[in-house]
Amino acid sequence: MAKGTIHNKDVFLNEIADKLGRKRKTDVTLPTWKHQPQWEVYKNDSPDDLLATFQKNSKAKKVDVVETDKSMLSETIEKVINEYGGGTIVTTKDARFAEYGLTSVFDNEQTHRWDTALGEENIEKAKEANLGIFFSDISLAESGTIVQFNDKDIARSVSLLPTTYIAIVPKSSIVPRMTQATHEIHKQVEAGKEIATCVNFISGPSNSADIEMDIVVGVHGPVKAVYLVV
Repeated sequence: MAKGTIHNKDVFLNEIADKLGRKRKTDVTLPTWKHQPQWEVYKNDSPDDLLATFQKNSKAKKVDVVETDKSMLSETIEKVINEYGGGTIVTTKDARFAEYGLTSVFDNEQTHRWDTALGEENIEKAKEANLGIFFSDISLAESGTIVQFNDKDIARSVSLLPTTYIAIVPKSSIVPRMTQATHEIHKQVEAGKEIATCVNFISGPSNSADIEMDIVVGVHGPVKAVYLVV
């Protein structure tokens, strides 16, 4: 079977419509809502206002937030790496590391750069890593959330498997809330662009309150999280 081929689609959908006792719908029109309050949240906030909100809500989720500028990024990230124990590191394969002048920082034997040619070895490296480092594609002020547009090179394992993850957050990536993030994805679809195979919304280190409502951090993922705002 060829990739992306759907077989018997019409037969299946026609049968569903028949069971529902109505004609099959062949198109969907997005309604125009009279009230759209989701766009009003932080509507008039400046980039600095959004950053302040992002910091506040990130810290509430036990995320450490570090600010720097592009000229000091290499020095700052090396300092953060040392503060969080150094050791083995795994990074995504992302052109932004070069764009932000970080190539030399990660050009060492301690760092593994995601390489699809290595297959399962990448996952083992991520499991063993103390630190996972990647870029946030969109960052949500309202919830202190970072967004990953995952693909074969921007792998989920980098944010899920190491003990600590460090997300590099360009200040320009900070938007009010999920409304703007989903709108950006919708625009990509409308433009016919190939969108990410998976979009991850990550809010701090992993935690769970499933057992007796007690919060436990690091149950099924990183124990610590750092947002490095540039």
